[in-house]
Amino acid sequence: MRFGAAVLRAYDSPFAVEEVVLDAGPADGEILVGIAGCGMCRTDLAVRRSAGRSPLPAVLGHEGAGVVVETGGPHTGLSEGDHVVLSFDSCGSCRNCLGAAPAYCDSFASLNLFGGREEKPARLTDAAGGELAPRWFGQSSFAEYAVVAARNAVRVDPALPLELLGPLGCGFLTGAGSVLTTFGAGPGDTLAVFGAGAVGLAAVMAAGASGAVTVAVDRHPERLALAERFGAIPLHAASTDLPGRIRRLTDGGAHYALDTTASAPLINDALRALRPRGHLGLVARLHTALPIEPGALDRGRRMSHICEGDAVPGLMIPRLTGLWRAGRFPFDELIRTYPLAAVNEAERDCEAGRVVKPVLIPEERSRYR
Repeated sequence: MRFGAAVLRAYDSPFAVEEVVLDAGPADGEILVGIAGCGMCRTDLAVRRSAGRSPLPAVLGHEGAGVVVETGGPHTGLSEGDHVVLSFDSCGSCRNCLGAAPAYCDSFASLNLFGGREEKPARLTDAAGGELAPRWFGQSSFAEYAVVAARNAVRVDPALPLELLGPLGCGFLTGAGSVLTTFGAGPGDTLAVFGAGAVGLAAVMAAGASGAVTVAVDRHPERLALAERFGAIPLHAASTDLPGRIRRLTDGGAHYALDTTASAPLINDALRALRPRGHLGLVARLHTALPIEPGALDRGRRMSHICEGDAVPGLMIPRLTGLWRAGRFPFDELIRTYPLAAVNEAERDCEAGRVVKPVLIPEERSRYR
């Protein structure tokens, strides 16, 4: 099967939209999906800075949504024509998967980042027969089609705007899941969100939907304006005595804080902004040692890493679409769509902060919003 895809051939080169070849259809437990739209996530772009750990050439993309074209075997639980949102891969059989924590799957790194499923080695090649890297996050959905494990796919209502739903599988899932699942925030709780990008703004929306009071911290006025529109109190990251201001705004300190920046000074500010026994969640990958300032972790404060919002995609994605329908999680307002052929423009806009969440759409479905 031949179709178009955005291929990254070198860490410092632009994406090339070219013809690729799928050498086999879906195996048992897999589905073939026609991609309607795929979000561009910072994790995709971080491949460029992976120091060779992420194999290339590769088709990236892990926030896909589309229509099931073909199923492999009788036990996928899905049918041709189903609309699905694609999320991260997991084995389904390790202790964490069985314990409803698939983001902490024992095989998460190998399945999503490095090697794919050895027992189901369906691979893409380029038009000349050259091998492309194994499926990225079990998807490789910067493409017109993707073969994924049915376990990755969540069926959604066909009445929903399918081309916009892909980011619910990762970026928006992470922000909202951190608030709704990890923190379990509710009415009367207070939350400080550091970084008003796609993940941070999803957290702001989820906090508003849960009844929590939120302070959003960022250095970009336009991002703070978005956060305020979604119900947060905006606060510039360069504000004098940032922790003290947050404590005053939250009547003694935030119950929860979410850092999406991986900035050591802001992480220490977030800890100091917490009330006693408050919880700071980190979602961005740290690339250097994290020095904790004396006193920042005093008084029962704690800090943990959060992967994929601690979410079970099959439960969280329907919850988020339900909130969207109720007007309480307007994630579509963060999205700008680009045709797949404009993948490099989307990356430039994302890196420059001109767009919160780019979504790539195969040419016949493309439109700008």
